[in-house]
Amino acid sequence: MAERRSIIYVLSDSIGETAEQVARAAAAQFKLSRDQIIRIPYIKDKAAIEKVVLEAKDKNSIIIYTLVIAELKEHLEKVAKENNINCVDIMGPAIEAISQITKEKPIYVPGLIRQLDEDYFNKVESVEFAVKYDDGKDTKGIKKADAVIIGVSRTSKTPLSMYLANKNIKVANIPLTPEVKPPKELFEIPVKKIFGLITNPTKLNAIRQERLRSLGLNYEANYANMERIEQELEYAENIMHEIGCMIIDITDKAIEETAGIMLKALKE
Repeated sequence: MAERRSIIYVLSDSIGETAEQVARAAAAQFKLSRDQIIRIPYIKDKAAIEKVVLEAKDKNSIIIYTLVIAELKEHLEKVAKENNINCVDIMGPAIEAISQITKEKPIYVPGLIRQLDEDYFNKVESVEFAVKYDDGKDTKGIKKADAVIIGVSRTSKTPLSMYLANKNIKVANIPLTPEVKPPKELFEIPVKKIFGLITNPTKLNAIRQERLRSLGLNYEANYANMERIEQELEYAENIMHEIGCMIIDITDKAIEETAGIMLKALKE
């Protein structure tokens, strides 16, 4: 009589990738084929569990699972035992051990690791976006961005863009200068996505002088000339009014404070 084919059922109340990877790693030690591992994700109720157990009971099978919802876990263990099916809990022992050392109760929310992974990769993507479309390098980013920052040089456009990128916001920033016409794309996107930054000319003058010193340049250059700075700020503010965007005076604001204003406006 031929030996019955072994089947590993993988159950999860999320996507089930973790349990399947463990199942495959273990099955590889016995040269089981891929089709001998059956993944059943998004188990949400007792009926779904009972359906799997009913199918598994007449086979030479085991169930490997990652169920974090206690009620579902207990029900699976109960019906599996009633039908003489061995169950292997992948996450339970680890969760219990961590609970003991942290003295905290787990929150029992399925799929959290996937959510965390997605959040991480979205953040990386936003940072890469901010770098690519920093300082008007490529105006194509204006239409792709979640937010667009405009302003004269040294008004914290880049650090603000990076701060927002870490909040998963894709930001393009565009410098405004009287000698260069603003990109036409600024007039082709929803005005609520655009934020203009202005500041006190005296403070901007000090910041620019310090920048020139750090570069070993003459701080009396036109870049730090007060008359020139006032001209730039006036030009920039006229452009902002023409666009009709929100204008934020960053003179006495930290990056976090300015970002908070923008985030609130974007949500609204």
